Amino acid sequence: MSRLKARLAAALEPVEAWRADAAPGLGDHDLNPGYVPADQPLRPAAVLIPVVDRAEGPTLLLTRRSDSLASHTGQIAFPGGRLEPGETAVEAALREAFEEVGLPLGDVEPLGLSDSYRTVTGFVVTPVVAWVRPGFTPVLDPGEVADVFEAPFDWLMDSANHRRDVQTFDGHERTYWAMPWGERYIWGATAGMLRALSLRLHPERREDAA
Repeated sequence: MSRLKARLAAALEPVEAWRADAAPGLGDHDLNPGYVPADQPLRPAAVLIPVVDRAEGPTLLLTRRSDSLASHTGQIAFPGGRLEPGETAVEAALREAFEEVGLPLGDVEPLGLSDSYRTVTGFVVTPVVAWVRPGFTPVLDPGEVADVFEAPFDWLMDSANHRRDVQTFDGHERTYWAMPWGERYIWGATAGMLRALSLRLHPERREDAA
């Protein structure tokens, strides 16, 4: 087991700790008090945060959503989606990763759960962090994914690369985390979940994280 793999396993919640009725942890509301309605119905979802064990250094596998989707078109995301009836977060994350990018189940080892994330669209997303063996060939579902790429894990976990950006949505000014990497603009819930994982790995930074 590599040092990073061991650190991740120690920092994350065990997969057995997941509960369908658990209250959401972090979310879009953290930087935007009052932006998310208190009585909003919540739907469970899960994403896979795939850490690829590259010899030259670990990477994170990310996707660019299809331009034909009804919402969040073209945004950077993790493989994932809503839970089907009877599914756990881990089962949903693995299923979605296989359906969206062809990630073989035999190459994926779930390590644990990061902080759940409530989105402004009414989802409570459970991030499932997994260790991925390199060598697989992505097979994209064109209806869901336009592109897949890998970004350096250490760069994404470095708080110096996290910034707060502001945009106006539906007449409301909204603040969100962003991590621009080259031509890729990683922002919103994806960036928020990455930042949460970074703080789990570096708890000494929490006092300066607000």
